[in-house]
Parts: sequence; structure tokens; C-alpha cells
Amino acid sequence: MNAAETVAQIDDVAQIDDVAQIDDWERHWDDYAPAVERNPAQRFRRKLILSMLCSPDIPACVPPERVLDIGSGQGDFAADVAAAFPRAKLLGLELSASGVTVARRKVPGAEFVQWDLLAGRQPPDDRRNWATHAVCSEVLEHLDEPERLLANARAWLAPGCRTIVTVPGGPMSQFDRHIGHRKHYRPEELRALLERAGFRVASSHGAGFPFFNFYRRVVIARGSKLIGDLANQPSWPALMAMRAFDELFRWNLKTRGWQTVAVAIR
Repeated sequence: MNAAETVAQIDDVAQIDDVAQIDDWERHWDDYAPAVERNPAQRFRRKLILSMLCSPDIPACVPPERVLDIGSGQGDFAADVAAAFPRAKLLGLELSASGVTVARRKVPGAEFVQWDLLAGRQPPDDRRNWATHAVCSEVLEHLDEPERLLANARAWLAPGCRTIVTVPGGPMSQFDRHIGHRKHYRPEELRALLERAGFRVASSHGAGFPFFNFYRRVVIARGSKLIGDLANQPSWPALMAMRAFDELFRWNLKTRGWQTVAVAIR
């Protein structure tokens, strides 16, 4: 092996190590779980999704019977679904073992399974075509093959399943890159991705203007310092800022902004 080949091999190993670190969700959930629970953007997103699953604004809305949470993390969204729709059965699929452990503790009435949807395994017979409603929130931006995950997820969904998908839009922050974001999506890009995966897309649009966009600009401006900020207990100025954004987010628009969201039908 000559010197150039040796350098190339070292570079390949370094790239693999870098990818392994940014995709290490066992570590990320351990490091950032407290910050995620307090994050006003997460709460804004969950409220938005719940309103799109079923609300008085949706004609002939059928309350969820069986909800599949694709990439259920530590169970924060499942907890909100359980509170909003107490009769619904909940199933979360999550790659991270630590995420599943915390979610089971947080929402004992739901079922959480460690599962890799990129692997192409078929669901158990009693879960095939199971979900009447599904959510895939802030997952696809982490994947090199998001279409593959969506296509594999379809086996878990009943015909007509109403599926809410959210992904980030707008510019990436240093923290986004640190936790493995590959891509942020415009509404038309998310629509095209869902259609390639075999879904019919009822709507795809932005949300969160103006205050979510402003929040994102603050995150971007903080740069790499945010990585350390979120690994520690939030300071009182940070907590005050989060509470302020919680109030401001009540006035966000649901049809424009850097939060990209779609409604897709199985």
C-alpha cells in the first residue's frame, strides 16, 4: 500500500467514526434528554401534530384508534397523544434502546419496541396494517435513505392511515450537524419524498412563522456553543427564554415557516 492509499484509508476510517458519533442516539438521548423535554420548539411541534391528527378543523375527523409513532424517542409525543386521546392504543418504534427504556417508564400504557425500519424486517402478524394514524416527527433528516424507511413503515399502516410527517426546514445549525442532520426540507421536497415512498400527500407546507423562524435564527447564531449548553442543566436566562418562546409560539402561523409538515395517506 502506497502513502496515498494509506492516507485515503485513514480518511475513510475517520469519516466512518464521524458518522458513528453523530448517529449515536444512545449517547445523544443520554446527553440531551433534559433539554429536549424543556425545548419550546418540541412542544410547538407536538401541538401542531396533534391538531393535524384530529381536530374540529378537520372535516369528518375520526379520533385515532391505533397510533404508530415512527421514531418515538423518549416518548414525549406518545405522552401527549395518551393525554389527548386516552382511548387510543399507542405503539412506538425506536432504534435507541435507551430511548425505549425511558419511553416505557414515561408512558406505561403504551408499547415501545426497539426496531430498525431501515433493515426491511416485516412487522409481526398482529401489527401488520395496524395503525389508523401515524406520526414520523424529526426523523427523516437524520437518514441517508429516508425513502426506504417510509416505504418499510407502510407495512405497519392500515389502508387510509393518516400519517403526519415533520422535518426541519430552513438553514442548519451547528447543533443540527452535531446530531446528524443530513438535509433540511422544503415542502415540495417532502411531498416528492412521500410520493416516491408510495403515499398520497394531502398537504405539505411550512409552519411556525414568525416566532419559530426567529427561534431558529437564535439557535443558528449560538453556533457550536449550543452543543455544550444543551448537555448541561439550562441556566435561568435560558429557562426564561424558553418560557418566552412558549408564549410567542402560540401566535405562530400554521401555513408558513421553517417547520416543514405534511399529511400523507397510506
